[in-house]
Order: sequence, then structure tokens, then C-alpha cells
Amino acid sequence: MAEDRKKETLETSETLPFIEKPFVISEKLKDSAEDGTGRGEESEDTSCGFWIFRGPFMQRFATEKMYVILYGLAGCVMTMTFAYFNATITTLEKRYKIPTKTSGIISVGNDISTMLTAALLGYYAGNGHRPRWMGIVSRLGLLTIVAFCLLTSSLHFLYGPGEDALKLTKEFGQVNETLARQERDKKLCQTSAGGCIQEVGQWVPQVFLFVAQLISGVGQALFYTLGIAYMDDNATKSKTPAMLSMSTFLRMLGPAIGYSLAALCLRLYIEPTLEPLIGREDPRWMGAWWLGWLVLAAMMLIAAFLLFMFPRELPSSRKRRLQLKQYERRQSLPIKERSFSDMMKTVRRLSKNKVYVYNTSASILYFFGYMAYWIFTPKYIETQYRQSAAMATMAAGTVALGFSAAGVLISGYVISKYRPSARSMACWNAIVDFVTVAGILCYVAIGCEGSDRLNSLSTLSTGNSCSASCHCDYVLYAPVCSPDNITYISACHAGCTERTKDALGRTIYTGCQCMDSSSLFSGTESQFAVDGTCPVDCFNEFLVFLAVMCFLKLVGASSKSTNLLIALRCMSPEDKTFALGLGSMAASLLGFIPSPIFFGWLIDNYCLVWGKTCSNKGNCWLYDTKSLRYALNLTAASFIFMGGFLNISVWYHAKNLKIFDEEDQPKGNSNNKEVELKTMDSKSQEK
Repeated sequence: MAEDRKKETLETSETLPFIEKPFVISEKLKDSAEDGTGRGEESEDTSCGFWIFRGPFMQRFATEKMYVILYGLAGCVMTMTFAYFNATITTLEKRYKIPTKTSGIISVGNDISTMLTAALLGYYAGNGHRPRWMGIVSRLGLLTIVAFCLLTSSLHFLYGPGEDALKLTKEFGQVNETLARQERDKKLCQTSAGGCIQEVGQWVPQVFLFVAQLISGVGQALFYTLGIAYMDDNATKSKTPAMLSMSTFLRMLGPAIGYSLAALCLRLYIEPTLEPLIGREDPRWMGAWWLGWLVLAAMMLIAAFLLFMFPRELPSSRKRRLQLKQYERRQSLPIKERSFSDMMKTVRRLSKNKVYVYNTSASILYFFGYMAYWIFTPKYIETQYRQSAAMATMAAGTVALGFSAAGVLISGYVISKYRPSARSMACWNAIVDFVTVAGILCYVAIGCEGSDRLNSLSTLSTGNSCSASCHCDYVLYAPVCSPDNITYISACHAGCTERTKDALGRTIYTGCQCMDSSSLFSGTESQFAVDGTCPVDCFNEFLVFLAVMCFLKLVGASSKSTNLLIALRCMSPEDKTFALGLGSMAASLLGFIPSPIFFGWLIDNYCLVWGKTCSNKGNCWLYDTKSLRYALNLTAASFIFMGGFLNISVWYHAKNLKIFDEEDQPKGNSNNKEVELKTMDSKSQEK
């Protein structure tokens, strides 16, 4: 009888996966032994600090809340760097004569490296000891961002502020009056064609910037792909929305601070020790773009040090890991046994998950359309509403992103309190897309008539045969204003032959023969121009645009948590990290990479005045603002509109998707019972 009973027990254990076999008991005893005799290794993995910074006092910080704070702060500094780069793009274009399309290519360098590394890291590292990989992130991932900051700022120390910026300073004329006089004479009407503008090594800064972006993408992939999954693994499902919202909120403070730092640095001249002869509102103004990178590098080092202090594994999750250790050994292949064919099987399994596919596709379309505003909003404000680079940066960053942070916090509170279903979340995502489209259509109507008129008159004034006879092709952009409020690209384009100073110290150009064809006045008394662009007041329109933009930021940010929760819950736990990496790769390949290049090309198509050099056409100084406003906004709105319909598809297929745990879960009398329930639940999910 005893033998029969023993045989029956063994046979039953073969068919019921939740009943442990004899070797499982021995393994559990082995784990218990490790917990006792081998406790030193586990203690190091769950204790804060390192070297002399480790102690009993530090261990109180090894909690979920502290991880969220440290992870959020590190992400805050990381997003500061990307926001700072976007805020200084227009200055970099002026300094190194980069077309908008090329700056778009440079800005996607980090997305290219993210695309190449995110999915592989998610697959090979995600099923390993994720906390250990987070330790690598703190050492290498964030340190690559430090390298990114230092490499970008090194351009200024290698190439200096540039001749264009130096010629606009008081010290330039004091050091060499002859060169200053020759430079001023170049702006006047010439009897013979002048030489082209030489730019030695112009392509090298562009390569520097692109390589720096590539390096930053590796750290970004390590940080986000493993960090979010690690956070979700170390918290119950009910706590995940609040933790995601808090970490996202802290990260979203980064762009606001980054844009504020850029606004502060751009108020200083590119060479702070020199006195500029122009004001910040002058389109030729170049701020100290390089200064903020040094500050960001120091802050990133501090963030890396703090994250390095965090334990490799939370003590609260260690008990669960030991309980599920045998189950994970059965279900997961060791990292060394993983192969490319296994990864492709996972890809095919995810491709059949309709919620995952539609949710990812909707996000890609949204990203593609909205990337134009994430990167080029400061440029848009400068060209459309005639605001300085510092003001445009402050509006696009500090003010607008404050509403984004509020949207994330509000959505996190609502989700945690009311626990909406997956369908409700997908429905809200679709509503957000359509509201965003409506707001972008408002952008089309919010134009500045004075700015549109100024640009059209400037183009007409440069296209006449009179200015062509003055050989102004390679004259630098130095706008002058005529008595009838028409801006000319330079005194040469206005046909001016003489230069004087008035009682107020302003530069006055006289003998401007090319004004006769367009001037409302007649006679030689009208043939003069004042240095600088004609005044245009677009501030009221700018405030209306800012109000609409802040509203869209508030609404758009409220869908971040809902979108991510659907992505985390629509797949089995073992596929979660790889699915996040695969989604990041797809978003980079189809959204983040092509979108800046496409919209950069679109913006360049509406350029009216290029800064010509011997090698290429350089950067753009003047745009057809009205045509650009229609083309940019309508194109972006069309992509987001299509994404809204895909979110409707998510709503349709997410009817059985479970976002939260049940309120009252059955509790067993032992840890083995808890393992059994989780095993059965995982088996049912696989089927």
C-alpha cells in the first residue's frame, strides 16, 4: 500500500505542474541553506552603498519609494540633456551653418543607437538578474550621457565662437580697425563679385554632434528598457500606476529645467567675455550654448553616483524571488542558452497580440506627428512670432512642460483611485489624439500677419535686378529697415553705398538706390535704411499660441501612464522586458528617426534666404512663415489623426485585458501555496 501510494503521488506530480516533485524540495532546502550560510552574497545585493559608504544607516533607503525617487531623478537629469540640445538647435545651426534637415539627422543619432540596442538588451538582459544590469546602467549608461555632454561642449573649445560672432563685438573693431572697416564695407553695394565664404572643416562639428548623440542613445536604452521593467517587477500591480506616474513626473521636470538652463545660457553671448554690438532680439545673436553642457555633465555624474549607491535588488522583492526561483528555472532559458531563434519565436508571439500591435502602432504615429513640436518648437516660435531664442526656449520648455508634469500627476492619481478598465484607458488615449489634432489645427489659425508680411516683402526686396547688380550673393545676413517698414537682407541688397552714425549712435545706410522700386516714398531723402530688422509686434499672437500649447501638453501627458499600462499588461510576464525593448526599437525605426529628418526637410523647403558658403548653402535665415505654418501643422495633425483610429482598435480588442489585481486575493497558509497560485496563473496566461 505504501509503495502504491508513493507511486500514485509521483505520477500525479508529473501531470499537475503546481505540485512539487522531490527534487524541488531539495532545491528549496538548498535555497534556504544559501539564505543562511551564503547570506553574505545576498546581503550585498540588497544593501545600499558601496566601499566605505556602506553602513547600517544606509539600509533604510533600500525601499521601493526611494528607488522611484532615485530612478526619477536620474531620468530627470537625462531628459535635461535632450531638452537642452533641442533648445540650442537654432544656435548650433547659426554657429556651424547647418541646414534644418541636417540638424534633424543629428538629433536622431540617439534614437538610432537606442533602436539597435533596446530590443537585444530587453531580451538577453531582461530575463537575467535585472538589478545587476541596473548596476551596470548606473556605471555605464549614465556615464555615456556624461560623455555625450562633454563631447558636445568640446566643439566650442576646439573651434571657438566663430568669426561671424566675433565680428559683431566691440572688441573686434578695437583690436583691428582695418579688418573691421573691411567687414563693414562688405555689406555695401559692390561693383564686382566678392569671394565666397570659406568654412574650414565645417563637416567635422556635424560629425561630432552626431557621434555624441549615438553615444547617448546606448545609455538611454539601458536606463529606460530595464529600469521600467525592474520597477514593475518590484511592486504589486496596484502600486505600479502610482510609481510610474511619480517617476514620469520627476523625469518630466527634466525638460523644463533643461529648457530653463538653455534660456539662461542663451541670454549670454557666445563669448561671455566680449561685448556684443547687437541685442538678443537680433536674429544674428548667438548665445553661450556650450556653457550648459558643462553644468549637465556635473549633474549627471552626481546622478550616476546616487544610483550607484542603490542596491542591486530590493529586500522586499528578494523573498518573492527565492519563492519563485524554481519556477523561473523551469520557465526561462538561461542567458547563455538563449538564441536568435528563441528571440524570433517571441517576436512572432508578440506579433499575434493585437492589443500590443495596435497600441504600439498608435504610439508610433503619435510620436511621428508630435516629434516636430518636441524638437522644432523653439525654431517655430522664433520664426512665426519674432521672439528671441531665450524667450522661445523658456516658453517651449519651462512653461509648457510644467503643464505636462501636471497632466502626468493628475492622470496617475485618477488611475490609482478609480482603477479604470483597459477599455477606458484605450478610449481616453483615442480622445487625447483627436483633441491634439484639434489643437494643432488651431495652430494654423494662430499666425502673425506682421511677420508674414515682413517675410514676403523681404523676399521681394531681394529679388530685383538692382540688388543683383550689387553682387550680394555671399554677403552675410545683416538686415536693415527702410522708411516704409520693409526689411532688406543687408545694406547691399538695398543698394546702399554709404554708412554713417546718427545722434543716437545707430548705423544709418544712405544712397540706397534699390529702394525706389518698392518704396512708398519718393526722392533721395527716402533712400536710407537703419541697421536691424523692422519692428514687428507678434506678442499677443504668441501668448495665444502658448495658451493652446500648454493645454495640449496637459491633455497629451495624461495619456502617458494609460498607454504604458496597456503595454505592460497586454503580454505575459516573461515577454515584458523584451516587448518594451522591441516597442522602443519599432518606435525609433518608424517614428523617432524618420520624423525629425522628414520635418527638417519640410521646414527647409520653405526657406526664403539661405546663408551661402563655398561648400553648401549653410543655414536658413528667413522662412515663408505662412506656408510653413500650414504645411507643418497639417502634416503633423494627419499622422496623429491616424493614430487615434488605431487607439479605437485597441479599445475594441482590450475587452478582456486585466490591468489591476483583484481586490481580495485568496491567501494560502504557506509560501508553497502562493507559488502554486502564481504558477497556475502563469500557465493559464501562456495558453
